[in-house]
Amino acid sequence: MEIKTITPDEVKTKLENGETLFLVDVREDEEVAEGMIPEAVHIRMGEIPEHLDYFDKENDYILICRSGGRSQRVCEYLAASGFPNVVNMTGGMLAWTGELKPKQ
Repeated sequence: MEIKTITPDEVKTKLENGETLFLVDVREDEEVAEGMIPEAVHIRMGEIPEHLDYFDKENDYILICRSGGRSQRVCEYLAASGFPNVVNMTGGMLAWTGELKPKQ
């Protein structure tokens, strides 16, 4: 199954243009503590199966991790679980140049 991808710069541009995006950061707590995209929701990769009720089949979700590997696996899992509108942010937070906020 081919998963759609988006670059960090494309995400940043969409946010700057005021688009509403559903961003899900699947990194671990200690990684997120270093900062995350302000609009993102944090759900650790290992907790995705118990948080499927967060996802809506009508929305597009952009999955984020450190480099794009874990988020790709989460995209594949969600797509196989019936959520067709998932997109992997390639390069992950290593390639993110936009604003960061500390995890609350």
